Amino acid sequence: MSTHSRFPDPKQMTRMSKSASIMGYEIVDLAGFLDVVEEQASRQRRELAELGKSARAILGANKEARTAIIELTQNSDSTAQEMRSSAELMRDVGEKTREVAEWVQELGARTETVSGTLKAVKKNNSQIASISMQVNTLAINAKIEAARAGDAGRGFAVVANAINELSQNTKAAAAQISTNIEALTEWIAELGAETREISAMATHVLEHSSSTDQALGRMEQSVNATNELAQRIQKRAETVGATVAAFEPVLKGLEDSATATASGIEVAHERIESLVDTSETIVQASAGLSGLTADSKFIDYVQRAASVASDALTAAVENGRISLPKMFDSNYVVIQNSNPEQVMTNFTALMDAVMPDIQEPAVEFDPKVVFCAAIDKNGYLPTHNHKFSHPQSDDPIWNTANCRNRRIFGDRVGLKAGRNTEPFLLQVYRRDMGGGEFVMMKDLSAPIMIQGRHWGGLRLAYTF
Repeated sequence: MSTHSRFPDPKQMTRMSKSASIMGYEIVDLAGFLDVVEEQASRQRRELAELGKSARAILGANKEARTAIIELTQNSDSTAQEMRSSAELMRDVGEKTREVAEWVQELGARTETVSGTLKAVKKNNSQIASISMQVNTLAINAKIEAARAGDAGRGFAVVANAINELSQNTKAAAAQISTNIEALTEWIAELGAETREISAMATHVLEHSSSTDQALGRMEQSVNATNELAQRIQKRAETVGATVAAFEPVLKGLEDSATATASGIEVAHERIESLVDTSETIVQASAGLSGLTADSKFIDYVQRAASVASDALTAAVENGRISLPKMFDSNYVVIQNSNPEQVMTNFTALMDAVMPDIQEPAVEFDPKVVFCAAIDKNGYLPTHNHKFSHPQSDDPIWNTANCRNRRIFGDRVGLKAGRNTEPFLLQVYRRDMGGGEFVMMKDLSAPIMIQGRHWGGLRLAYTF
């Protein structure tokens, strides 16, 4: 007959329960680590994908830039050639212009000389006119004397008449010459005035012709320098294009590697999640051995508290404080400007009135207890403990840790706690305290029933 007892040794069961809890702790901690790694891997994969996309965009832009630079270089070559031709033409025109300007200046000087000559001619013509008048007077006197002489003076009279006629003709010619000289003088004066204006312009042209030559030279140098820079840019663009083209497959390899790594992490995460479920089953089974584990008193407490909550909420429905449809309302209305997001629904006010008397004593039940709060099947936690129900501030990180009421916790632990219909559910999880800080905890929950319908669960969280 065997000497072994048919019943499990309480010490061995306690050790098994403790080991199951430790295993659950380590697995959940590992799952949390994989969460972080998976998030980082996903972020790196996205960043590498964006980097690859950017590299391809750079390559495409560089191709377009190279095309544009080639066109620029070609245009620059054409411009430089045209500039050189234009410069030669402008220099030739400038040379012709200087020659014209010099001729105009010489013309001004010659005009002045002609004007002086005309003045001298006019003066001489005046003297001729004066002499012709004197000759005319002498001819008249000679005719008078010839008439007095009678027949003896007839020959002289003929000469006197000829001289008189000559003097008249000379006088008329001198008058005509004077008229012509006046007209010519006026024309020469006008020509001189115009010549002076043109001469001033010619002087300006001559003074600035050297500046024009210098400006043309600078323009030509600038165009040549631009052409040289365009050629250098083209060479650099070709180098950049070759470098980016060589870099692209490296990025693609990194992206593929990151994708494969992320896929592997996802598979590992799924297996860890399965292992978490298995470990929770073991923890649950070991904790179910009444009176033999460290979790037993917490299990008894949360079941009693959940029963009290079920009775209080059922009474509220039956007394008409709230209707059954409103008690199961899932129309969550966002509270404006809340961060993290908080929501309200038809049963929030009732929960604020009923649940504190049930939840607050749980915090004093044992030093390990962190919180006690009811959660519906969708993960909505309307009323939290007072210490986690502060008004929100402008700091989202502080709000995450201190304003946990009216929040929807759609994580695995929250949803399982709200949807569990077994007498109790014991989970190990990492609680997000905000700012990247997590705390390892146990989460016990028992279902809350209202008139036979499953509403959610009462969660009791405590440390190891």
